[in-house]
Amino acid sequence: MSKGVVVLCSVVFALCSGCRDQGVAPVQSNVAADSSDQILEGMTTTITRNGVTQSVVYADTTYMFTDQQLAVLRRLRSTFFDAQGGQTAVLTAKKGEYQFGRGTLEAWDSVLVRSLDGSNRTLKTSHIIYDRDQNQIRSDSAFVYESPTEVITGNSFVSDPNFKNVVTRQPKGRQRGEGMLLPGQKP
Repeated sequence: MSKGVVVLCSVVFALCSGCRDQGVAPVQSNVAADSSDQILEGMTTTITRNGVTQSVVYADTTYMFTDQQLAVLRRLRSTFFDAQGGQTAVLTAKKGEYQFGRGTLEAWDSVLVRSLDGSNRTLKTSHIIYDRDQNQIRSDSAFVYESPTEVITGNSFVSDPNFKNVVTRQPKGRQRGEGMLLPGQKP
């Protein structure tokens, strides 16, 4: 883990105070998320496959569940890399989970994937899954893919993190300029 990681080692309990009625006892509440083993602030982790960096994941807050090999992430950012080590895309979302054993990163709530190759391509969706072993991203949620020359929408997709090989269900789209028809679209 990188510098700046702060591990909160104890669970904080808050007691309700100021109860004026003698028949009301203070109530104890657990402030930590779901009984996590650790709470990390500013956590960074690297996802590798066969010793090659696939992605670097950063989260403002992380709740670690050691027995489940699960990290619950809040306000996350994941940078993807190609085989030569160049940055290819950045994913941001409000919530996510990383399954250490399976090597999957899921993101929810305002998911945005932005290419870093200068092409200004973006993908917006409500849920996305990155699979380290297959080096692919996928979603069963509606999405909007935009580039300077086209806009594509659909109900689901499977792609490499660079969006070079994309398969989508029920695609619709438009291309700036002369335009084009996608398979299954009517003129």
